[in-house]
Amino acid sequence: MAKKQRRTQATSQDQMIVVVCRGGDCGSRRKHPGTDHAAQLREIRNAAGTEVAVTVSRCLDACEHSNVIVIIPDAGGRSAGASPVWAGEANDAEVTADILQAMAGPADLTGLPALVDIHTFHPTRQNRRELDEEVG
Repeated sequence: MAKKQRRTQATSQDQMIVVVCRGGDCGSRRKHPGTDHAAQLREIRNAAGTEVAVTVSRCLDACEHSNVIVIIPDAGGRSAGASPVWAGEANDAEVTADILQAMAGPADLTGLPALVDIHTFHPTRQNRRELDEEVG
C-alpha cells in the first residue's frame, strides 16, 4: 500500500501535474546506482516553473517500472479526453529530457516525445487508485 505523499508544490486541478515517485524502488540508489535522482527531480521542478505542479510520491505501487513519473494533463487536456501518462524506467538524462518536453507540450499530451511514448505503461487499478489519493 502506498504511503502518504509529500506535496512539494501547491497543485491546482486546472494545471498540469507531474507526480515523481520516490518510494519503493523509485529513487533507489541500490536499484539504480547510475541515476542521479536528486538532479532529476531538480530538473523537473526547474522546468515546471509556475505552470506545472510537481508532487513527490512516496509510492505509486508500480515498482516493477521504477523510476515512475506520471504526467497528468491540465483541465483543458482532460476535457479534450487526455488521460494521465505513466512513464516507467525514467532512469537517464534522455528519458528525463523527453519528459520535460512532454511537460511543455500540448495540454492534451498528444504527440508525446519518442522516449516518453516508448516508456509509457498502463497502470493497474491499484496504481490509479494510489495516484488519485496523491493528487485528489
